[in-house]
Amino acid sequence: MLSLAELTDYFKARDINFEIQFFSGEFFALSFEKEFDASSIADLGGTIKIAEVKARFPTETVKEAFLKKNKQAKKELTESLAAGGLIDGMAKSTEKILFGVSVYCTESTLRTSSSGIQRFVGSAIKDELADLGKKANFMGFGSDRKQAQLSHVEVLKKNLVENKSEVLFCIGRTETWVAVTVAVHNPFEFQKRDIYKPNQRKIFGMPPRLARMMVNLSACKQGKVLLDPFCGVGTILQEALMEKAIVVGMDVNPWCVKASTENLEWLAQEYGLADADFRVLQGDVSRLVEKMGQEAVDCIVCEPDLGPALRQVPTGPYAQKIIQKLEPLYFGFVEQAYRALRPGGRLVLVTPYMKARSGQAVTMPIGKKLEDMGFKRVYPFTKEMFAASAGGLDRVTTAASLVEMDERHMIGREIHIVEK
Repeated sequence: MLSLAELTDYFKARDINFEIQFFSGEFFALSFEKEFDASSIADLGGTIKIAEVKARFPTETVKEAFLKKNKQAKKELTESLAAGGLIDGMAKSTEKILFGVSVYCTESTLRTSSSGIQRFVGSAIKDELADLGKKANFMGFGSDRKQAQLSHVEVLKKNLVENKSEVLFCIGRTETWVAVTVAVHNPFEFQKRDIYKPNQRKIFGMPPRLARMMVNLSACKQGKVLLDPFCGVGTILQEALMEKAIVVGMDVNPWCVKASTENLEWLAQEYGLADADFRVLQGDVSRLVEKMGQEAVDCIVCEPDLGPALRQVPTGPYAQKIIQKLEPLYFGFVEQAYRALRPGGRLVLVTPYMKARSGQAVTMPIGKKLEDMGFKRVYPFTKEMFAASAGGLDRVTTAASLVEMDERHMIGREIHIVEK
């Protein structure tokens, strides 16, 4: 849900009216009052593809067609695909057309049929193009591929966005959407900002994609002042600067101050940010207000110390020991952060999230401290964001924090969003 939370905060910060029609771990379906600028995908860290819906029909029809092998249902799907205008963009090409189909399936009973659905949709499109006298090649998948989906890298390299030639077949619990990809995440830009910046700190580094997501969760946009008081080599600062925010970094380590300054200078030159406004200060967070002043910043986004690098899953007592050792740093910082933020300003804070050997989650008890300071918890999702048919709202509207944890890692991130 982290990606969807980023989207909702990004839209709200820019007064973009939207409604969530459907959400799952595989895809989201949203509607907008006004036409949405798909190029905004460059501002997002968690969205891989954006597609424009061309057709929709009951998922029950898909089940009839592929689970019960109903020929009439398959005929209905073919007619719906033809009526949706899926090939309108492809048909404008004067050369041989290369297209692909990606299947995103929430309905568990249909997942094993994904490859068959992908081939069915591909054949229907190819036949429709042939009726127009267009030659086309359909991008198939090897048998070793777990999901019948094109990666964003494949879509980029084959120019499928420009040629409007990737079709998404998105199967929800009760409704299925068919769409044409209009924008795709460019991993090479994030990679560039990660591995080509002058200074790196790999062991303690945050991925630029996650940094951009946290910046968006803070409601940061052009002209706002964003502070990262544990800035390290400036990954969060870089992503905020890409949003044309005024960025301020701080770190107790003089090497980090120098390194992040150089990284920001490189970013400004590399991306032609002529009016880039940034500075990095040396200092301890216990003197944050002394350095920054009272109510001086609009957003604070940071990841303090997450504890030692773990080589194995910790026991419950050891995980608790790590948390207890870090509590004074976090609790002292929260007091300073509240004073430094302007009224209405947001704090997006990462705390450690560990799964102990018992399977129990061990987390930082930061909630009460935030509340005692006067912060108000920002819930990523409210019922007003969703269509009446969306369903399953209780599990998302009551979520007080967001968790980001790779299966390979021993320590994950719990992301808290609060407002002064």
